[in-house]
Amino acid sequence: MDTGTNTEAAIARTLKKNNLSITESRKKILQLFLEQTGALAHGDIEKKAGEKFDRVTVYRTLQTFVEKGIIHTIPTADNSIRYALCKDACSDGHHHDHHVHFVCTNCKKTYCLDDVVTPEIKLPKDYTAEQVEVVVEGLCRDCR
Repeated sequence: MDTGTNTEAAIARTLKKNNLSITESRKKILQLFLEQTGALAHGDIEKKAGEKFDRVTVYRTLQTFVEKGIIHTIPTADNSIRYALCKDACSDGHHHDHHVHFVCTNCKKTYCLDDVVTPEIKLPKDYTAEQVEVVVEGLCRDCR
């Protein structure tokens, strides 16, 4: 079985499902997410995508992917943002990734802990939550 062909087919399906044209930048950036176990920073994506795509192209592609529910953002302690693939429940403008994010204080990798659900937050009567993010810092299994 050719995993390269499977990846290419998965990329094409994802872009078509989200009514996005299949461009080289979108294919390459989505491939990076499919090959990655943790989250990626904008700078990581720029380096891994190579010199072929400029900073603005990478930024616009990431914003489009976030808007379409393909990837989600993860805040970090230093006020930067990392990006990770969404699960199938996310859609155009609606993210349903209610899981905890883990940041390793040693290797600095960020992981989505899909099996650890964000706890329900009881807000006062006149408040409505639109997004809840839980970030846990510590040592990952590789750094322990």
